[in-house]
Amino acid sequence: IDFIGQPEPNSIRPFSRATRAGGLIFVSGHSAPHDPTNVSRGAIHQVSKFGALTFIDNILRAEGSSLQRVVLVTILITDPANYAACNGEYVKHFSDGLPARHTARFGVPTEAMVGFSCIALAADG
Repeated sequence: IDFIGQPEPNSIRPFSRATRAGGLIFVSGHSAPHDPTNVSRGAIHQVSKFGALTFIDNILRAEGSSLQRVVLVTILITDPANYAACNGEYVKHFSDGLPARHTARFGVPTEAMVGFSCIALAADG
């Protein structure tokens, strides 16, 4: 097992960004980068090219994978009223086909409105 992006000792976020094991990459739940402009622009912006899915894609690409190799996504959403709008933005990130998915309502001690976790195939070889 390879732990990717382990936290500093005594971190308020006691988890690795991702874990690689058995040919898969397991990415922890991440919201849009904690930037006040992401919060003020709403849930769709938090999904968009400036938000959580791009953050997850960057984690995967650093490990030789990408969103196009994702097999399962979990969407974490605070307000079901944003569900349809977030779906509209979400599908733009998976041009090669939509992975299996689970959606859960969540609450975190931040201003995040949406977040994602996923399981992706690691790079071949």
